[in-house]
Amino acid sequence: MSAITGIYHTHQETIPSELIKSMMDSFQHFPSDAIHTWTNQNIFLGCHAQWITPESVAEQMPSYDYDRQLAITADAIIDNRDELFQLLQINREQQKTIPDSRLILLSYSKWGEETPKFLQGDFAFMIWDEKNQKLFGARDFSGARTLYFYRNDTSFAFSTTIKPLFTLPYVKKELNEEWLAEFLAIPTMVEAVDMFSSAYKSIHQVPPSHNITVSKGKVSFSRYCTIEFEEKLKLHSNEEYEEAFRDVFQKAVNVRLRTHGEVGSQLSGGLDSGSVVSFAARGLKVQNKQLHTFSYTPIKDYEDWTPKHYISDESTFIKDTVNYVGNISDNYLSFKGKSPLTELEELLDIMEMPYKFFENSFWQKGINEAARLKGVKILLNGARGNHSISWGSMTMTYNYYAELFKKLKWIRLFNELNSYCYNFNTGKSIMVPFVAKRAFPFLTNVDKNTSEYQFPAIINESFAKKTNVFEKLLSYGIDATGGMNNDPFKVRRDHFSKLYTWNKTGTIETKLSLKYSLWNRDPTNDINVIRFCLSLPKEQYVNSGFERSLIRRVTKGKLPDKVRLNQTSRGVQGADVIQRMAPSWESFIEELYQLCEDDRMSAFLNIPLLKKIILGLVSKPNPNILFQDEFKIASRSLIVYRFVKRFT
Repeated sequence: MSAITGIYHTHQETIPSELIKSMMDSFQHFPSDAIHTWTNQNIFLGCHAQWITPESVAEQMPSYDYDRQLAITADAIIDNRDELFQLLQINREQQKTIPDSRLILLSYSKWGEETPKFLQGDFAFMIWDEKNQKLFGARDFSGARTLYFYRNDTSFAFSTTIKPLFTLPYVKKELNEEWLAEFLAIPTMVEAVDMFSSAYKSIHQVPPSHNITVSKGKVSFSRYCTIEFEEKLKLHSNEEYEEAFRDVFQKAVNVRLRTHGEVGSQLSGGLDSGSVVSFAARGLKVQNKQLHTFSYTPIKDYEDWTPKHYISDESTFIKDTVNYVGNISDNYLSFKGKSPLTELEELLDIMEMPYKFFENSFWQKGINEAARLKGVKILLNGARGNHSISWGSMTMTYNYYAELFKKLKWIRLFNELNSYCYNFNTGKSIMVPFVAKRAFPFLTNVDKNTSEYQFPAIINESFAKKTNVFEKLLSYGIDATGGMNNDPFKVRRDHFSKLYTWNKTGTIETKLSLKYSLWNRDPTNDINVIRFCLSLPKEQYVNSGFERSLIRRVTKGKLPDKVRLNQTSRGVQGADVIQRMAPSWESFIEELYQLCEDDRMSAFLNIPLLKKIILGLVSKPNPNILFQDEFKIASRSLIVYRFVKRFT
């Protein structure tokens, strides 16, 4: 709930007061409820506090425990407070007011460096252990909060954001070319695979699921959390699985409603955010509070160009959810005059690095801004839902049918196809041959000479060789050609086992939350929810002829059937981006041409490819280029160009 920072001089030199002041002043552009520091000769801890939970109001942070000789500064919301109360033997009276940072400190006093294993929630913290003369900290399992650091032979400095570290006279602001190579070479939304690095050569970060120890001039790391994938849960009926899910998910939602302010949630017309809203509105009703929802809608004069299976304006689905669920104050935001271009410079300021969510940037930022104006302190979302609560894509469904076919499980296959054909108004005469071909693809005529699509290489070939980036990506399991993996199980396993898939979300949410003094929280990212969902038999996700079957069954009576059972259309946010950019299109193209003439950029980018792409964009923009790789390359190139110019 704070921006934290600190310095540790490992050779015992006293920390000059001007360094403390300059680091704390770097947070001044963020709202604050309190600003405090704690120093003891060669150690300084600071906190630019934003009070989110009731227990954080008027909290002294950093704090020092004289008996235990421990000092802490923390950016944290701990969710398993009740469990910790029991383990730490906190009396009932204290339980009402004890802040989360105090629970972390007491946990460290009891378990030492094992502490992060006992914590659930979103957190980054640092503890000064005076007795053992060491600094210890950790970042939560998914990296929901950021924690950067700088080190040299005599000093260690850390911060929630990067800017304070550059106020130190010995920290140089230099571009990390290896990080940039990864950013450019990875075709997906992943920014980089090296979770210790950042966009700056001298700045590093603590990876998700890791703790850090600074002692006797040495810095060490340890991974304390991994996600297991074995199917373990065996219940007797679908109803038992559904009830077990409701219990786990309602708890995950409820612990994220803890705030002295208002609670809000992003809401689209789909299942993930709809499920979060349904469970949250129910939880808030018990507290006599109303849920505020924030939904993106296209601009007023938007002309829908999307295919029929896409829904670019989800308002009707959203309103159906709002009316069905109840206890909701709904807000519809079209962000008139805003586009990814108008927000680019400010987003670079907020992110402190290049980013890949160009198309969604303006409305993600705008929803946080609108939520703050409503007094929202907790802003919920369902961003991780596709891999947890609503897993089970159509690809997985077809693969499951093919598996039943190969294993000769005819009765189960017959029942599933019956349900599928009813849901999709098709016949088994169509589905059986389709499933057979999927089960035995070698029996079908496939043109082996057909080459798979490759994402165009945006990175300069010489730069790629210099940084050895493609070999590095392959060692991390990333196909830089952009080839799609059709195995949904592998995609899901990679998502939860590869740390680089987590980092992007935490970076965005931490920095937007500090900007708008609220906390973005995702119940679908709750570790207990994830573990529960991973423990289920795959049949729970492809049951009754439905893809994403579990969440559809669980939300019966909680979401309208129009939303709950929708399998034929899909919401798409930001379909009006090209129309929004139209008034600035000429300047957009002009800046891309300027980029191509910049010697610095020619060393990083594939300029011949970019020039070819620009030629295709010069004329009146077609709105469907939004989904084309050429537009992604152009927009990412522009973001990198703007970022690199900041180093001159």
